[in-house]
Amino acid sequence: MTLPLMIFAAGKGTRMAPLTDRVPKPLIAVGGQTLLDRALALGRQAGVGPVAVNIHHLGQQIRDHVAGQDIAVSDEADLLLETGGGLRKALPLLGPGPVITMNPDVVWTGPNPVRALLDGWREDMDALLMLVPLARTHGRQGGGDFSLGSAGRLIRKGDLVYGGVQIIRPERLAEIPEQVFSLNRLWDLMIAEGRAYGLVHPGAWCDVGRPDCIPLAESLLDA
Repeated sequence: MTLPLMIFAAGKGTRMAPLTDRVPKPLIAVGGQTLLDRALALGRQAGVGPVAVNIHHLGQQIRDHVAGQDIAVSDEADLLLETGGGLRKALPLLGPGPVITMNPDVVWTGPNPVRALLDGWREDMDALLMLVPLARTHGRQGGGDFSLGSAGRLIRKGDLVYGGVQIIRPERLAEIPEQVFSLNRLWDLMIAEGRAYGLVHPGAWCDVGRPDCIPLAESLLDA
């Protein structure tokens, strides 16, 4: 199965300041490779396509970085739309049906999480999120996001952290009237109907959202 991939690259990266004063967070290097290129590599290894990225903060740098590649750009220079609004704006670049979304500011070890989601996806699902037990996260501030109920259905609150990659059906984005909103709004609709699911990743995971997380991520990659 081949699905389109949306990479969220538009954020301001305020937690990563002062590094993000001059470089957008997706172009910060970890272990000699930018976070954006790491995310793209996971997608390509899993056979995704087409691919889109959204841009806002220092967006021209990202546009230049992906120039010449088969990657569409969704420009949010006028207004940062958050994940839900950003995905909705990019849908014409991605086509109909389920889409993979990725946050590039994380590092994974172990099996490719995109491939695992594609292998676990079923037609009765509206969303399938990759989760990591809190105890296996690095750089995480705060608690977990979810737990899993019967047949792997998502339940709000628990010790499982959303890892930043999922498969989601975007059709119900049309029901949300706001222009700027988080994908949490869509998840809530799907959880209420028992159609949002989770998978637990067996490897380690690092949030690369702050400067002090970069050496944490690099130590994971070197292990």
